Amino acid sequence: MLLTIDLGNTNLTLGLYEGTQLGPRWRLATDHERMPDEYGLQFLGLLNHVGRTPADLTGVVMASVVPTLTARVLEACKRYLQQDPLNVDAGVKTGVRVLYDPPRAVGADRICDAAAVQHLYGGPACVVDFGTATTFNAITKEGDYLGGAIAPGLGIAADALFQRAAKLNRVDIARPPSVIGKNTPHAIQSGLLFGYVGLVEGMVARFRAELGEQMKVIATGGLSEIIAPETRVIQHIAPWLTLDGLRIIWELNRHP
Repeated sequence: MLLTIDLGNTNLTLGLYEGTQLGPRWRLATDHERMPDEYGLQFLGLLNHVGRTPADLTGVVMASVVPTLTARVLEACKRYLQQDPLNVDAGVKTGVRVLYDPPRAVGADRICDAAAVQHLYGGPACVVDFGTATTFNAITKEGDYLGGAIAPGLGIAADALFQRAAKLNRVDIARPPSVIGKNTPHAIQSGLLFGYVGLVEGMVARFRAELGEQMKVIATGGLSEIIAPETRVIQHIAPWLTLDGLRIIWELNRHP
């Protein structure tokens, strides 16, 4: 059984694979104050919750975009899971050629997404990742990571709105009854949700103009299941795409 770990700025996402099948998975809040022992005990608790122990693990593979926490999570895995994780970084085989400048500036999670798209959907493709940032990532027909675009995430935009506008109270990010809000909470929800839908549709159209009409569009990230159903331009909703990429990269490095 393979444990995959995606360490992001907002969420820590984990999943257990039996072969190519994703089983139990968890999306937790990233805690920048947590120490290795705390992470280790949390991992043990998650495994115990599904009736597993560290002895059931054949390996651990991780991607991190939080350098200050990477070493802590690696140490937690070694100390509590008795596993030395494969950390997706320079020198690790990914099967993805990075055409970005400089290549190392591309987050490990985006490389994992590209690896998953290459194997599961094929290119050309645009991966829309609804995370801390909303990123648009271009994958060529050959499976190369070409580049992308970065916009503030929906959560960041919402936080900025509530912090700067004294009379606007925080609301849940959810679909309002109609586009035209009949009260302030629904008006905020409409602006956030459908505003980001408009952003997605506009950027996808521009990406398609450069990548070609055959471009596939895949949505991933924590908010993908909220935003993607509101637009027809997204063809696949894959909230655990990064974990699939981690599994694929693990296999590439396990069998040279």
